[in-house]
Amino acid sequence: MVTSRQLSQIAWVDVPSKPLILVPVGSTEQHGPHLPLDTDTVIAVAAAEGIATVLANHDIDALVAPAIAYGASGEHQGFPGTMSIGHEALRVQVIELVRSLSNWAGRVIFINGHGGNVPTLASAIVQMRDEQHDVCWLACAFETTSDAHAGAAETSVMLHLAPSRVDMSRAAPGQLAPLADLMAALQLNGVRAVSESGVLGDPTDASSAHGAELMKSLVVDGADRIRLPRLDDRGRLVASSVGAP
Repeated sequence: MVTSRQLSQIAWVDVPSKPLILVPVGSTEQHGPHLPLDTDTVIAVAAAEGIATVLANHDIDALVAPAIAYGASGEHQGFPGTMSIGHEALRVQVIELVRSLSNWAGRVIFINGHGGNVPTLASAIVQMRDEQHDVCWLACAFETTSDAHAGAAETSVMLHLAPSRVDMSRAAPGQLAPLADLMAALQLNGVRAVSESGVLGDPTDASSAHGAELMKSLVVDGADRIRLPRLDDRGRLVASSVGAP
């Protein structure tokens, strides 16, 4: 009998037939001087766990796989601690995981917590869907164009999820220009070229209460998208045109 939603914590004989598998995808990269390197992974795992709980209330059994904790983070390579495996390695990992999971799982959904993973994740998912695998992806997205990295949104979420790992005494405004204005320099020379601290946004107004609201919205919306699946041309779950009851 399954007693945990964590795939890694159960025996093979307890894996149900054709389960829905949620695979968190994060990164190990700088998140300013005030947030831990695994911020994206922490958020992706929490989102997957929350979504699995909501789905269980609708009689949908979902298991959360161990997270992919390394992503395509080359834009953060100018900061110590960042560990990027690059786009090709991430692509191969996603493809091989899907092919392996398809031997026994039902639908596979990647829950992505790092924006830098998106081009490669989407490309790999499209290829897997072309090979007739039942796979798609969902983004953990709550930043805005002026709050793109380690700003108020991510800091609030981490204050909610892991407050002991956030050092607000180090939190300070970073680069506040809209991301679109920074993109050319960022893509050419990395985040450090536009923000010495690595922060894109202002984390000083962050709060645990706001983080709880952001996570609740993310989880409920994600579960609705899974229950009423509608995909764009990149294999991403998007909001359904029909409201979930």
